[in-house]
Amino acid sequence: MEPQNPNKRLCRVQNQNPNSLPNVPGLEQNHVDLIISSFLSLPDLPSLSSPLSITCSFDRVVEKLLEASNDESVHDRTLQLASLLQDTTKRLSRKHASLHNSNSWLLPHELTIKVFSLVDTKSLMQASACCTMFKKYANDSFCYSNIDLTNVNVKSRVVRSMIFKAVKELRSLKVGLLDKSKKSLLSGTCLAPLSHNHGFLGNLLTSLHIYNLKWLENKSLCGALSVCSNLTDLKIVGLDVDSLDKVLDCLTRKCQHLFLEKQSISICGSSFERNCPNLTSLSLIGFGLSDKKVYLLIKGLRKLKYLNLSRNSIIKGRFLRFIHDCKDSLLETLILRDCNSLEERNVCRFLDSLLLVGHLRFIRHIDVSNEAGIIYSGKRLIIITRLNNVTVYIYGHYIVCCRFPLEELNEERPGLTFVAEFRSPSSSSDSSSSSDSSSSSSGDSSDDSGTEEDDD
Repeated sequence: MEPQNPNKRLCRVQNQNPNSLPNVPGLEQNHVDLIISSFLSLPDLPSLSSPLSITCSFDRVVEKLLEASNDESVHDRTLQLASLLQDTTKRLSRKHASLHNSNSWLLPHELTIKVFSLVDTKSLMQASACCTMFKKYANDSFCYSNIDLTNVNVKSRVVRSMIFKAVKELRSLKVGLLDKSKKSLLSGTCLAPLSHNHGFLGNLLTSLHIYNLKWLENKSLCGALSVCSNLTDLKIVGLDVDSLDKVLDCLTRKCQHLFLEKQSISICGSSFERNCPNLTSLSLIGFGLSDKKVYLLIKGLRKLKYLNLSRNSIIKGRFLRFIHDCKDSLLETLILRDCNSLEERNVCRFLDSLLLVGHLRFIRHIDVSNEAGIIYSGKRLIIITRLNNVTVYIYGHYIVCCRFPLEELNEERPGLTFVAEFRSPSSSSDSSSSSDSSSSSSGDSSDDSGTEEDDD
């Protein structure tokens, strides 16, 4: 009987796992280690045409095994071993590089974590993909104290993963897309971790900003807010719930900064004084509040310092005649931008009332700018320009003059800034006489004034 070919016996494989050893009697792990060590210790022979070339040896050995076994699995086995060797080399190379980076990294561990915690969330994600050392630092929970994912379109599982990474360090969370034209990949489940373990993570949150929340169901929103018992800062852009009361009822009385921009919602029946008595900053963008409700709002929120009611199509400004009765009001900033029903006479009376001693003594900034103009005697005045301290309103071919008490305000209230920029939507940007104009009593002799952006 012809003896069995040893090469044929060695090439037989029990399974397709490249990490498994052939069923060879007497073959142990240290034998395999010795074989691989001897193989890797072969000298580097530059001449490929030499009979001692490693390439030629590979060709001869593989060819003999194929001829002896007549089995195609030898070819697959060879490729698997080559791939296994390559993967091992790459993995160990990364490990060696990471060790080298750790030894050569000058910053101590605590300071490195502090630096990583200061970068935005998108950059943190990119840094974690650079190397093993950066990934280790980027996975520290302290780096996820302030999560901001508003500049990158991610799926809900990414948000959930980052919330869980933050653990007890979680303090602020910003989700959704700033660009409303893009479709968000998020779903309502992205905020589910806040309710995990009886709301443990939600109780740690002090600031929550949500943008473009078409992806968020009303139930998910109220569920997330209900567990945030220490929330002091809430911003929701694109609010779309059945009633604002549902949102306010979920808010903690600790809330100090509230920014709501509506999508399609009425504000009727809402009581900010009852739900959020400690508000210092309130922005209600695009809501239809009447003058009476605004007056009661200012009177009821005694700690309010910043009020933004931009894009209110109902308000006429009548509340401005009476808010001087709120002698204890701490109001510093009042923004009424793009309020299309705002009347010029109410603004003038309000400015006149500020000349009286004790009326809104903390007010520092007023903005009534509107690209659609302002209402004057039932007519909309499209363009405003300044001429010898007299404000000139132009309506069609008619010119109407009105004098804001800017000089008097400059003397009595030197720290007050009044901004009124009106321009015609059809006016060209290169026409200096009809593009825009502003009035200010900030102390400058010129008529230039800045426009304050909406606070978050």
